[in-house]
Parts: sequence; C-alpha cells; structure tokens
Amino acid sequence: MHIAFLTPEYPHSRVLHSAGIGTSIKNLAVALTQKGVKVSVFVYGQNEALDFEEEGVKLHLIKTQKYKILGCYLHRKYIQNHLNTLIISEHIDLVEAPDWTGITAFMNLKVPLVIRFHGSDAYFCHLENRKQKLKNYWFEKLAFQKAKAFIAPTTFAGQLSQKIFNIKNKTIQTIHNGLDLHFFQNSNPENFEKKVILYIGTIIRKKGVLELAAIFNLVRQKHPGASLVLIGSDSFDIATQSKSTWELMQKEFKDNDFEKVSYLGKIPYQAVLEHLKKAHVCVYPTFAETLGMVTIESMAMQKPVVNSNIGWAKEIIVDGESGYLVHPKDHQLFANRINSVFENTDLMIQIGNQARERVEAKFDIEKIAIENITFFKSLIV
Repeated sequence: MHIAFLTPEYPHSRVLHSAGIGTSIKNLAVALTQKGVKVSVFVYGQNEALDFEEEGVKLHLIKTQKYKILGCYLHRKYIQNHLNTLIISEHIDLVEAPDWTGITAFMNLKVPLVIRFHGSDAYFCHLENRKQKLKNYWFEKLAFQKAKAFIAPTTFAGQLSQKIFNIKNKTIQTIHNGLDLHFFQNSNPENFEKKVILYIGTIIRKKGVLELAAIFNLVRQKHPGASLVLIGSDSFDIATQSKSTWELMQKEFKDNDFEKVSYLGKIPYQAVLEHLKKAHVCVYPTFAETLGMVTIESMAMQKPVVNSNIGWAKEIIVDGESGYLVHPKDHQLFANRINSVFENTDLMIQIGNQARERVEAKFDIEKIAIENITFFKSLIV
C-alpha cells in the first residue's frame, strides 16, 4: 500500500512552515513506513521544487506558482496534475489532504481522497463566533464533495464539521492523532523548576493567550514567585487587525507581573522538550482546536496540564485525574487549578503519572498507525 499526504506544512528545515498539522502528519507517516506502508508527502506552497527522502518518507516540495488571474483555481489544478503524474508513476493508492481552505477543491484525483479534519476555516470561525469569508466556505465545501471519506482526530471535531458542511452518506471515522512515545520521555518528573508555567503554541487570540495574561495576573496574587514561559510564533490578530498578538498580550499584564514573563518565540523542538521537562505546570486555555498536539505532548512528559474544557478536550483529559479542564473565560478557576499544582507536589506527580498513562492508552502512534492502516485499506478498491 502506498499512501500520499498533501499538506501545507511538515517539520523539516527545507519546509517553510510547520505546526500541529505537520507534526501529526510526520508522526503518522514515519509510523506507517515502519509498518511496511510506502508513504509520500507532498508539501505545497514552497519556495523550491525538491524531492528527497527522510526517515523512510519520500518528500516532494511543490513550488508556488504565480498566476495573473484565477490563481486559486489554477494553483489547485497545478497541484492536481503534479499529484496525478506521481499517482501513476509511483503507484499511489490513496491521497489524504487537510480540510483547511479546501485545497482539494477543483481537483480530480486518480485515486480515492480522504480528508482529515485538522480544522477547517469554517470550523474555527464557528468556534470563535466570527464570520467566515464566503469564498473560503465554498472552497472547503467543494473539497468535501470530492472526498470519499473523512478522518476526525476527535468525535467532537467530526460531528461539528459534519453539521457545518451538512455531510451526508459519507463515513467520518474518529482516529486520534498520535505520538511516538519513545521520543517523549521524562525519567525524573520530580525534577522541575518550581512555579514555572509553560505555554507552547502560536501567540494568537483563538489559543486563549489574552485570557492567559489575565490568569497569570491572578496566579501572581497568591504566588508572586510564579513565572510564565511562552514558546511559539507571533501572529496577526484578526479582531483588531494588529500585526502582532504578542504586542496586544503584553498590554494585558500588570507591570510587575510582566517582569516574570519570558517570550522565547519559535525555538528548536529539542529545546522545547527541555522546557517541558523543567515546567511545573502547562497551560492551554484555547478556544479552538480539533485535538491539540501540545496538550498530549505535555501529558506524555508527565506534566499536569490545565486545559480548555471545550468539546474536543473532554476526549483528551479526564478532569481532576489526568489534568484539569476549565473554560478559558473562567480566569479565577483556571488560576486556582494552577495554584493547586503549585501547592501540592504529590498531586503534581500523581496527575503527571496519570496523564502519561492516558496518552499511552489513547495516543500511542503504534496503535494509531494500525487504526489508520485498517481504515485506509477499507477505502482502496
């Protein structure tokens, strides 16, 4: 079996961008190759055209083409033709694509297409209660019509996407994103830096970072020694049209609290793991996810996580056992949960252990890869 992934991102130095989508695809792609599946990854929107292999996965970088008119259409048809050529020559059996902005709209591929719900523009607009551009909805709706089936990382994401796009008579299979647990090891969870709060992710409104500033102010009222470390890229803010959400976030801190905030930007992943090991607690007060890779990565490193309690999160964490679930707007309760971890090391270790156990049970890429293989086989005629 030969599976191809179409994606705008992938974690590699030659690729322009990578975040949660890229990480989840790489985790699965590598695990599939280890189980004897041939895997190709097509990364569009790149500055160069390049083919190479890494960890058994064949990578094809697709250079962005420029068009004077009909760019959205012609760009997709260019990718379609590139894919179809290699579908034939490389004997590809199935293509998986993301839902975001409907990249496969207008495409007629020579093999079955499955779309994975990493989070469409319509999905995020719904969760954030903001209006979506009609063009984006149309592209995504058209792409969904081309798909034979869908994969959702959580049942919540699958059901909400089905409702938004009125998907009928097509299979939506829930398969969680997975982690290579050999890579996420913390042999000494008892060693950490006291009262260090860690956030990993894009600095963007939908991730709850403005709420996090208010939460941190409350934590510092009881624990003035607390510090906050932020890791991730800054982003444009759609609500205010500000070029920097980090600039907006800074204004939400009280002056003496801001002195205890460290924003590291985007750093190498090995460095991220070191910060995870040092953290006392990890926090993700996000309003919009399909699953949230950083949440399960933090849990795998045996860290207590205080997480958003919206929809998808209830499929990841058992509240009070493998972490905490709190609505991002409930600043005081969010702060109280952080404080409870600060004040009880035994509780911290217990929750961290249970978090690791839950990840091993639900998100081990070895098990997830088998689920994907079984579903892919069912779609290949």
